[in-house]
Amino acid sequence: MNQNILSRSACNALRGLAIIGIFLHNYCHWLGPIVKENEYQFFQHNADWLLQVMANPDINLPVHLLSFFGHYGVPVFLFLSAYGLVMKYEAKPHLSADQQAQMYNISGRKQSWSISWREPLRFIRYHYLKLFKMMFVGFIAFTMIDYITPGPRHYEVLGIVSMLGMFNNVLPNPDNIIWPGPYWFFGLMLQLYIVYRLLLYRRHWGWTVGLMLLSIGIQLLLGFDNPESEAMNRYRYNFMGGMLPFGLGILYARYGEKILMTFHSPVTNIFGCVFCISLIYSLSLNMIGWTFVPFFICLLCVLVADLLQEVSWLSGIYKVLEWMGVISAALFVTHPITRKIFIPISRHGDIYAGLLLYIIASIGIAWLFTQLMKKIPNPKS
Repeated sequence: MNQNILSRSACNALRGLAIIGIFLHNYCHWLGPIVKENEYQFFQHNADWLLQVMANPDINLPVHLLSFFGHYGVPVFLFLSAYGLVMKYEAKPHLSADQQAQMYNISGRKQSWSISWREPLRFIRYHYLKLFKMMFVGFIAFTMIDYITPGPRHYEVLGIVSMLGMFNNVLPNPDNIIWPGPYWFFGLMLQLYIVYRLLLYRRHWGWTVGLMLLSIGIQLLLGFDNPESEAMNRYRYNFMGGMLPFGLGILYARYGEKILMTFHSPVTNIFGCVFCISLIYSLSLNMIGWTFVPFFICLLCVLVADLLQEVSWLSGIYKVLEWMGVISAALFVTHPITRKIFIPISRHGDIYAGLLLYIIASIGIAWLFTQLMKKIPNPKS
């Protein structure tokens, strides 16, 4: 992969950039006077609010932008996850000769349903345990901090079980069940792992494109009906809402590298980044355009990865982002802890003081949790 635009280090750098957006967004959007995002539903009021603060910028403009756009780190993670799955399981033969032989009898016909499904079940179990290893440590720490700080959550048995089982996304009113809120991502990823292994793994590209188009079409229908509805909210909490960036990651891993490698240069990358950023901003202002923003987010992340590797004076930023990518998993699961502790400072008027303490503490605790998580054995594939 070192010859690709998305090398291992580049993927880490993009994870670092994505987690910075996510963990800063998840602080800023909890502040009352700050612009709110359109993540699961589209509220025209929020888009108009953004236009107002852009027309009359003040000292809180960076906080407004992080609140409104920071959640787009999630599509970057989905894109990179899909890219990684293809590179791991499709770029080279995944099954050994013995495993392939077990799927067929002497006549060359596939064996029974139970044998043919053993490998997909093993795949799903492995990736569930990987997600569980990441989530469990943070969930334990968060629930304890939650109950010794003001405003603890009222937990219910179903909420706890569905969180640990990663099926809370499919339940009614997910906003009221998933806590801490960012942990909705684990249920989403598990669904996408299942979809990938059962429907898209080593399949014709038409399967991926068809599922992307179907997901986009249903979202547009929901949006034309009522983009603020609970139906739209539940839809985007689940795999259909993340199918566009996830599918793009699959297609890019299979075909995109060959295309973009013929055009890449620092100059074209800079113009491409400016083009994507302008479209991301303008498309975010209406419901139809908002549906397609993740496409340009994914394109932007590829251009940024190439630019960071090609331009020498960006090497310092690249190394910082790469290190942030290394601790991104721990930062994702632990930042709700530090947010609960420090956000009262910002809510009482010292917005940047609370934000700075939150950043310092979050990164420090994430580094410590990264070391702790290394001690936990990885599941066997």
